Amino acid sequence: MLLKHVTYNSWNDAQLVASMTAGDKAAFDEIYERYWNKLYNESYKRLRSIEQVEELVQSVFVDLWSKKERKNIVNIYAYLITAVRYQVFILYKKGQTLPQFEEPLDDMVHSCSEADSLLNEKEIRNYIAVWLAMQPEKRGEIFRMKFMEEMTTREISEKLGLSQKTVQNQILTSHASLKQFLERLMVMMSVM
Repeated sequence: MLLKHVTYNSWNDAQLVASMTAGDKAAFDEIYERYWNKLYNESYKRLRSIEQVEELVQSVFVDLWSKKERKNIVNIYAYLITAVRYQVFILYKKGQTLPQFEEPLDDMVHSCSEADSLLNEKEIRNYIAVWLAMQPEKRGEIFRMKFMEEMTTREISEKLGLSQKTVQNQILTSHASLKQFLERLMVMMSVM
C-alpha cells in the first residue's frame, strides 16, 4: 500500500483526476491530501470558524467523489477552489455567517508563472475597468472607493450618506458580479 501511495504522490493532477474519475479511491485520497490544507486556508480566511470550514471543505470533497463520473475537470485545483468559494458565498447568502471582506483583486490576480493563469495583472485591471463601466453608478462608486481609494465601509457610508450595511451589500454584490464577469472571460479565453 505504501508503494501505491508513493506512486500516486508522483502523479500530476491530470493523471489523478483521470484515475479518480474511473473510480480509483487511492487517486481521490491523493487529491484530498494534496489540496485539503489549501482549501481549508482559503475557507478559513473568509469564515473564521473552524467548525464551518471543516464542514465546508469536507462537503466539497464528498461532492467531488460522489459526482466524479459526471464532472469534466480540467484543472482540479481551480475546480476545488471555485467550489469552496461558491460554498462560502452560499453561506453568506443564507446569512449563516458574516463575510470577512477582502480585496477581490487579491483572489483574482495570479502570477503569470501559475499553471492556471490565463491573464496577467495589467490585462485583469483593464477588464475590471470595462466591468466597472457597466455597473450602476452608485455600485461603481462604492467599488472604486473601497478597492481603489482603500476607504473603509464606515468612511464610504459617511461620505455617501448610506448605511454601512448597504455599503457592505453593494461590495458583496460587486465582488460577486466581478468574479462572474472574470470567470466568463476566462472561459471565453480558454476556448479561443
